[in-house]
Amino acid sequence: MDLEARVDELLNGAAKPPQSLGKLEKHLKKVILAWGEIRSEMKPHHIIFAADNGVIEEGVVNYPGEITYLQAKNMADGKATISCFCQCNQIPYSVIDIGINNAQEAGIDHKVAFGTKNFMKEEAMTQEEFDRAWTVGEKMVADLIQREGVNIFSFGEMGIGNTTTSSAVLHALTGMPPEFIVGYGAGLSSNEFLKHKRNIVAKGVERHKNKMQKVEDILRCVGGFDIVGICSGMLQCAKLGVPFVIDGFITAVAYACAFRIDQTIEKYGIPSHMSKEPGMAYSLLLGNIPAEDVILHANMALGEGTGAILMVSMLKTISYTMQNMARLSDFVLSESASAKTAAV
Repeated sequence: MDLEARVDELLNGAAKPPQSLGKLEKHLKKVILAWGEIRSEMKPHHIIFAADNGVIEEGVVNYPGEITYLQAKNMADGKATISCFCQCNQIPYSVIDIGINNAQEAGIDHKVAFGTKNFMKEEAMTQEEFDRAWTVGEKMVADLIQREGVNIFSFGEMGIGNTTTSSAVLHALTGMPPEFIVGYGAGLSSNEFLKHKRNIVAKGVERHKNKMQKVEDILRCVGGFDIVGICSGMLQCAKLGVPFVIDGFITAVAYACAFRIDQTIEKYGIPSHMSKEPGMAYSLLLGNIPAEDVILHANMALGEGTGAILMVSMLKTISYTMQNMARLSDFVLSESASAKTAAV
C-alpha cells in the first residue's frame, strides 16, 4: 500500500462518517504527504521575522517606525499577541531581528541592516544585504530541523510599513493594478490615505522596473528583509521536506514569490486565514491555493503569525485525533444492524 492509500485509510477508517472533518482532513493529508511518512507527533515551531522599512518616510503608515522594535521586544518578552497565542497552544517560537532600526536587543540578532532603504529613492537593499537576509531564512529553518526535530513551521512578521512593501512586491510580480491589491494595513484610515499608499506602490515599482528581471530582483528592489527571510525559509522547508503554514498577506506574498522560484513548494504550503487585505486571496491563488481551502475567515489583519498559530493548533488537534480515536474496524455490530448496514 502506497503512502497516499495509507493516509486515506487513516482518515476514512476512523470512527466517523467519511470526510466529516472536511478541510481539516484535507490539510492533514497534505502535511503527511509532505513528510513522506505517517508520523505520530507534530513538532511545530513559529518564526517571526522583524524588520523596518525605509518607505515609511513617504507617509504610508499611521504608526511611528519605533513600534517595530517595541513590539518585537514585547514578542521576545512573551507579552505580545503572538506570544500569548504560542504559549496557550504550547508552540515554541523565535523572534528574529533581521533588520530592526534599533541597536538594542529584540529577539535573536540576525540584523542585516538598520531597516531597508526608501524604495522611492533607491533600491530597498543592496545585493549583499539581500543575500544575507536570504541566508538568515534558510539557516533558521535548517538549524531548527536539525537541533529541535521540527517537522512543521509557521511564519509571521513584524514591521511597520510591510503591507506597503508586500503590495509593491505583488504589483511588480504580477502587474496587477494597485487598486486591486493595496489595502489599509493595520489600523483604520481615510480613502485619501489609501490613494496615497497606492500611488507610492505604483511609482516605486515603476522606478525600478528595468532592474527587476527575476523574483529575487523584485524582493531586493521594493521588498523588505522580513519578506526575504520568509520566502527563503519556505523554500528551505520544501527542500528539506517539511510543511509550513502561511499566515496573512505578507507571508502569502512571500509564498507567491517562493512559488515563482520553485513550483514544488505547492506540496508544502498550508493556508491558515483569509486576511482582510485585498491582495490576500490573489497571493494564495498565485501558489495554487484557492480561497475555499482557507479555513479561517475572521477578518484578521494583525500579522505576527496569529492566524498561522490557530491553524497549527487545529492541525495538531486533527493529527492527534486521527492517531488516537477509535476505528470503524473496532465496532462490533449486532446481526440486525449488520444486515441493515449491508442493505444500505
